[in-house]
Amino acid sequence: MTTFREAIEAKDMDAVEAMLAEDVVFTSPVAFKPYPGRAITAAILRGVVKVFEDFTYVREIHDGAHHAYEFTAKVDGLELNGCDFLTYDEDGKIVDFKVMVRPLRAAEALAAAMGAQFEEIKAAARGDV
Repeated sequence: MTTFREAIEAKDMDAVEAMLAEDVVFTSPVAFKPYPGRAITAAILRGVVKVFEDFTYVREIHDGAHHAYEFTAKVDGLELNGCDFLTYDEDGKIVDFKVMVRPLRAAEALAAAMGAQFEEIKAAARGDV
């Protein structure tokens, strides 16, 4: 069975989507409100794959159902450091997905890059694409 890290590193977004619970909640580092649901979470993650350059996981921390994956990437040429915090349910599905990033300039570049494609992301989540 493919792990989350393996799926992300392979850019196998279908496998990542299959790991998400239907009622997963995605908390973005650049949006005020969380996004509930598999469709929007998967669409956001597909968008992030287009935005991040040189994405690499550098550390994993596991504590039962809670997993943290530290990563580095570039956005618009700016170095970014972040962490994916995942919580799994008893069926092994991701029910909570929170991302935090730094520094501020890179987070602002990420917000701009994701904002530029957010209408497309919403359409993908609705199945309009």
